[in-house]
Amino acid sequence: MTCYNKCMSALPNKKAWVISVNMGYGHARAAHGLKDLAYGGIITANDYPSIPAKDKKLWEDSRNAYEFISRLQPLPGIGKLAFDLMDYLQRIPDFYPRRDLSHPTTQLHYVYHLIRDKQLGKHLIDRLAKKKKLPLISTFFNMGFAAEEHGYPGDIYLVTTDAYVSRAWVPLDPKRSRIKYFASNGRVVERLKLYGVRSENIFLTGFPLPKKLIGGPEGAIVKKDLAARICNLDPNGIFINKYDEVLRNELGAKLCDFKKKHHLTLTFAVGGAGAQRELGIRIVKGLRKEILSEQIHVILVAGIRKEVARYYERELKKMRLGRVLGKSIHVHTHDNREKYFRDFTKVLRKTDILWTKPSELSFYTGLGLPIVMAPTIGSQEDFNRIWLETVNGGTPQLNPDYTGEWLFDFVNSGGLARFAWNGYIEAPTHGAYRIQSIITGEKTPLPELPLIV
Repeated sequence: MTCYNKCMSALPNKKAWVISVNMGYGHARAAHGLKDLAYGGIITANDYPSIPAKDKKLWEDSRNAYEFISRLQPLPGIGKLAFDLMDYLQRIPDFYPRRDLSHPTTQLHYVYHLIRDKQLGKHLIDRLAKKKKLPLISTFFNMGFAAEEHGYPGDIYLVTTDAYVSRAWVPLDPKRSRIKYFASNGRVVERLKLYGVRSENIFLTGFPLPKKLIGGPEGAIVKKDLAARICNLDPNGIFINKYDEVLRNELGAKLCDFKKKHHLTLTFAVGGAGAQRELGIRIVKGLRKEILSEQIHVILVAGIRKEVARYYERELKKMRLGRVLGKSIHVHTHDNREKYFRDFTKVLRKTDILWTKPSELSFYTGLGLPIVMAPTIGSQEDFNRIWLETVNGGTPQLNPDYTGEWLFDFVNSGGLARFAWNGYIEAPTHGAYRIQSIITGEKTPLPELPLIV
């Protein structure tokens, strides 16, 4: 490995302030992918030491409202009405026809009210400016705007966390703004331009996936894991035999010429607000026979939601599956986000199928993970679903009650192996390395990304 990867800890001037927020998992997950760049560790804007009480309350009120409404969303009547109103305020307009979409929205005006009138973020920005003039990378737009409004002296970057972004990601006056963007895909690049961002302030990098799942610019780890995954996902060799030469050229000549590394494994992950937890139990019920016969293992990821983990364990025992807990069914929960992200990275190395709503996890198809998409929650996830289907890295779920039937049809036909391969080939994988290269000035041997992906 070159000094590009080894020397980061020895070159503090090649680091950046990396700022995230604890609102859902998306913003924190993007920051986690950049932790090697984070000077002094990742900073959580709504929960850092010495945060003013007034700032903490502003953040907590916003997060609590979002999570409460997200959990209400499945309920008919008032729950759906409240969520639809919130989603309307954050909606993403159709891309076509191309037109000027730079006019600020109500949501954006409110964000600037908090920053200018309530001084949201000023304490943190002033503190960082006094400590060290480093590039500032934020995975949440509020803090990028706050850095510019409160006069942060260094470069300011925003990392986009969805396949499409709303107008709220762009400042009130984008033509005059000095904020730069690390765009998660080509469609985000073009949408930022419609919102008024200057081309020179946009870098097409891809979402910053964890480096421990990639293995350097050459992708040693992702190739090794994908080779094992494709063999699990194509037991009859239908996809492998059709593309044998291409697969061996990319993944190694000994493709599937080894002992099976792990059971076929499906991982179901709930969102940060704990939404869709019931779906995890429906999946298990639909796979009960296959789980008991050891045809498949299931990992239920509850994140930091202890109540979700307790729900899973209680329901599994009701189904008389308590005896396979810790064997063919695993429930994962953690005390904090850092432990969750570390464990989730390990889990994904032995995951063959990722079932989740199309959140920022849609980008994980770039690791060669086929994604079964749960129903979307909100406008951004609708667009993520469209993008994931465009790169052919996943498919919408069918009836969870019959998962044992249709999921194994996908496996036995090589269909999921095809999704895994397409995700790896078509979706960005090396976002963290491209971002690091821009911040440090160190060149990396990676090709430019195509514009539309």
